[in-house]
Amino acid sequence: MRDIIGKGGATIRGISEQTSATVDIDDSGLVKIYGQDKDSCQAALKMIEEITAEAEIGKIYEGTVARIVDFGAFVTFLPGVDGLVHISQIADERVEKVTDYLSEGQKIQVVVLDVDQRGRVKLSIKEVKNAQQPA
Repeated sequence: MRDIIGKGGATIRGISEQTSATVDIDDSGLVKIYGQDKDSCQAALKMIEEITAEAEIGKIYEGTVARIVDFGAFVTFLPGVDGLVHISQIADERVEKVTDYLSEGQKIQVVVLDVDQRGRVKLSIKEVKNAQQPA
């Protein structure tokens, strides 16, 4: 709920301004969307779903390489959600240097392998071909 509202209501205001729909969240967390037409309501709903989305194991996502480290790369694949592609999950062949395959800002497809108890997300590039359809 607080992710939808944002700091000082900035996120919910932004959704309303961009879609011309009114978004109301009651104390129980129920989200209501009001708009002049179906398109504005659906646009607001899509934005809210993106904000509240959680990583699904086995699902393919379009992501952006946020940071490269010696042992892999951190990829942003949902708003505010990063996951690690370990160096062993970049390609079928042995990868010596992550930067030989990836660069910061690069758009890539990743599949979610696991989400641990601490919420850390493990991603793979090489397993994309064996997974389902993109998100």
